[in-house]
Amino acid sequence: MESTATGAWLLVSSSFVLLMTPALAFFYGGMSRVKAVLNMLMMCYAALAIVPIVHVFWGFNLAYGKDSFLGFFANPFSGQDYLHTLDTPSSSGYPLIFDVIFQMTFAVIACAIIAGSIAERTRFTAWLLFIPAWVTLVYYPLAHMVWGGGLLSHSANSISGFLFGHEGGHAHVAPIDFAGGTVVHISAGTAALVLALMVGPRRGFKKQVHRPHNLPMVMLGTGLLWFGWCGFNAGSALSAGGLAALAWLNTAVAAAAGGIGWLAYERYRDGYATPLGLASGLVAGLVAITPAAGALTPTTSVILGFSAGLLSSSLVSLKYKLAFDDTLDVVAVHLAAGVWGTLAVGVLASNRSWQLVCIQTVVALAAMAFSGALTWAIAKAIDKTVGLRLDPETEHNGADKIHGESAYDWGTSPFSRF
Repeated sequence: MESTATGAWLLVSSSFVLLMTPALAFFYGGMSRVKAVLNMLMMCYAALAIVPIVHVFWGFNLAYGKDSFLGFFANPFSGQDYLHTLDTPSSSGYPLIFDVIFQMTFAVIACAIIAGSIAERTRFTAWLLFIPAWVTLVYYPLAHMVWGGGLLSHSANSISGFLFGHEGGHAHVAPIDFAGGTVVHISAGTAALVLALMVGPRRGFKKQVHRPHNLPMVMLGTGLLWFGWCGFNAGSALSAGGLAALAWLNTAVAAAAGGIGWLAYERYRDGYATPLGLASGLVAGLVAITPAAGALTPTTSVILGFSAGLLSSSLVSLKYKLAFDDTLDVVAVHLAAGVWGTLAVGVLASNRSWQLVCIQTVVALAAMAFSGALTWAIAKAIDKTVGLRLDPETEHNGADKIHGESAYDWGTSPFSRF
């Protein structure tokens, strides 16, 4: 009965997380200009179409299979036959196939997050090639390193075990990444930064104001992301018990505090609070609590979320000062808040210690270095073959042109005169 209840919880949580990618598409799509909204939706949905196939053929095995190679990745051909996982128990006792499903949805959203940094100017063919390469070479190895018993995990053979000792196969100081602050947000945020630098800024960047074309769409996407995040964080407890309830509550209050933090800074800086600021702050709070959802109290979660909102809001303008075009603020929201949540758990968790802060810092830096270096190599190879950047004419006319459709039929719309 317990196994059945756990399976039901993981199926529901997986469905919540699966919804996050369409939700992100709406969030990003509303922030895009009207002539590139469909392209943004397509980039997110492309991850939803490609990653599940990679996952069942080699991705899951690469992260959680047998025969770890120096703690970096497992054998992708270690023989998981998903027709036989119905009776194969995981380490938690329930059938392994539930883990396969749950982890698949995480890999999908990690890829989709990256798309926001290169919106409106990237070849769709290049993006289709980038997705399977990145999820194979970056995401799944990082999942193995952090969650699969690799170099950045709690195992005796990890960096933490080397630095602070181990006993009984486990490091004395276990790194904390409850639901993907490192594996999802730091890796995707770093990749977003690298791609934004490599693709280059949009034409007219810093000279023209590029405003979101549909803020109600952004707010809808935010609400759906928050809904899906309940499965993302609470589902990572891997059972419908008290830990899941704590993670759910911490997620809710951290998101709320993140929204308030962003608005507070925005009000101080600009003199007004915006719907986009509230939406972005909510997401920043969600990102920050992701690695810490099971390790904090509701009170410390509010502190973490509020500080993440302040931090991300203050960093958005850096892209103008440093002249890199992170179109939809992926670096400020996902990378910055992901790093902050990963580091802050060492200070705010009940088992806080200088050793935990140290290993959380090492894990965050290692993930950034790994994702950054391999993302650069993948993007360089794609740029040398099919090219990363849209041609000037298509970029000027709008990336939606490459899909042969437009988001709105202005000719028959009563708003066409606007």
